[in-house]
Amino acid sequence: MNRMFGAATGLLLALLLLVPAVAAADPSLTPTGRVLIATDGDVTIPAGERYDAVVVVNGTVTVEGQVNTVVVVESTLVMTGAVAETVVAIRTPVTLGPGTVVRNDLFKLDSLVLQQGDAEVLGDVRDIGSQLAGIGFFLAPLFILVFIGLAVAAIAAALLVAALGARQVRAAEELITHRPVETFVVGLAGVVAPIFLLAGLFISVVGVPLALGILFVAWPLVAFLGYIVAGIWIGDWVLHRLDPTTVRERPYLASVIGLIILALMAILPILPAIAALFGYGAVLMLAWRTFRGHGVADAGAWTAAPPAPAPPAPLPV
Repeated sequence: MNRMFGAATGLLLALLLLVPAVAAADPSLTPTGRVLIATDGDVTIPAGERYDAVVVVNGTVTVEGQVNTVVVVESTLVMTGAVAETVVAIRTPVTLGPGTVVRNDLFKLDSLVLQQGDAEVLGDVRDIGSQLAGIGFFLAPLFILVFIGLAVAAIAAALLVAALGARQVRAAEELITHRPVETFVVGLAGVVAPIFLLAGLFISVVGVPLALGILFVAWPLVAFLGYIVAGIWIGDWVLHRLDPTTVRERPYLASVIGLIILALMAILPILPAIAALFGYGAVLMLAWRTFRGHGVADAGAWTAAPPAPAPPAPLPV
């Protein structure tokens, strides 16, 4: 499994490098339309043969002809008297034998390049690892800023929900607290069921606009609302453990605390996803109850026992 994952990752990196490689290709080598892709096998390009691209994963590659772009991943590459525009080697030992010419760059990652005789690389031998490290050095702060921006936006949205829908949020929290299994199951069903609904709508021309509205507007909106409800519930749970006697009319503080906790939990993405399923299920259950004509005020009837009947009034004497 690790080998397959490494090969897939390396192949993805190699293919990403094909774009600048093709853009920099020598126009004197006209395309032939011939592409060779192989896995778990040996490949030989004899002298006189010519390919636009050769991509091999986990094999031994012998090139004696002309190839515009050679991409090898976790393999062995031997080029003798060959001509190539660009070579990409991922975890692959490369031997450039006599008479071999690489007209542009040779990209390598965890690879040893050996040049014999008059073999030459007219471009540069570039280490992909150092290039990726340089890219990561600039992208990492950007990703952090984007993450912080999304977290702040989620907190702002939670505060808005707490201000405009405090009663609805409290009702949803009651469902999570007293019916956790049911809310979780409904949340899972709410993820799976729309897939079949959308598949049915996309079949017909009339249903396509509705399907697009559900897919890009309604479904993400309800899911995000469930995420916010889950965060507020977590915040209220923490506040209740810290100060059980204080009753807050609107969950402003719980919104901030809960959404920050969910953001920190994103280190393990499965944790906020599970929490969001509870909130998503609670929102769906509350929406279904409202659709049936029951108000939010009596949502506690789902969890509380029915009141005992009042005793009959005494008969007049």
